[in-house]
Amino acid sequence: MRKNNLIILIIIFLSFSVGIYLYPQMPEKMVSHWNTEGQVDGYISKFWGLFLMPFISVALWLLFVLIPMIDPLKENIEKFRKYFDKFITIIILFLFYIYFLTVAWNRGFRFDLPQLLAPAFGVIFYYSGVLTENAKRNWFIGIRTPWTLSSEIVWEKTHKLGGKLFKASGVIAFLGVFFNDLAFFLVLVPVILVTIYAFVYSYLEYKKEKESAENEKQGSKV
Repeated sequence: MRKNNLIILIIIFLSFSVGIYLYPQMPEKMVSHWNTEGQVDGYISKFWGLFLMPFISVALWLLFVLIPMIDPLKENIEKFRKYFDKFITIIILFLFYIYFLTVAWNRGFRFDLPQLLAPAFGVIFYYSGVLTENAKRNWFIGIRTPWTLSSEIVWEKTHKLGGKLFKASGVIAFLGVFFNDLAFFLVLVPVILVTIYAFVYSYLEYKKEKESAENEKQGSKV
């Protein structure tokens, strides 16, 4: 068994254990959602409040385990597998962190949720940048546009740039710790802009590559 899978199984087991232990002590309706200002605006039954996140963690982990097995370019995933494995672990830890905060709130603790989530998103975005920089062409992981999947060169260029931009998004998201009123925007806006920019950039690079190939082809005929 891979080391990361063992860590993930321990986290999932701990999540279910917490839910079982606290079940008799929790209210019948648990707070489950907050708005962008950190105010409660959603409730869920006790069962799902305690066990929904562990079930999601199991489903995501199984999906991540399956991806390298079914990808037609699975040999490329093996080239950056250590980064992918760490990313899976970080995602499961992130879900456990949200679960912990939700349980803590329903146990009576009060805190600024957007401010506490900002550094967690910062870590995810930053490591997404690390993963993106090292990802090789495949069908499931990375910046998958029609143009990156059609060209190895466009894939490499887009992922090197995208990786740096996602890292920057992670740093900006982390600033939400210090600017809690802006935490939601510091987390959301940069990563949306990076995603849009990477999409457009991949198209422009592909177009440039095709034009260059056409020019070389015409030049060879002269």
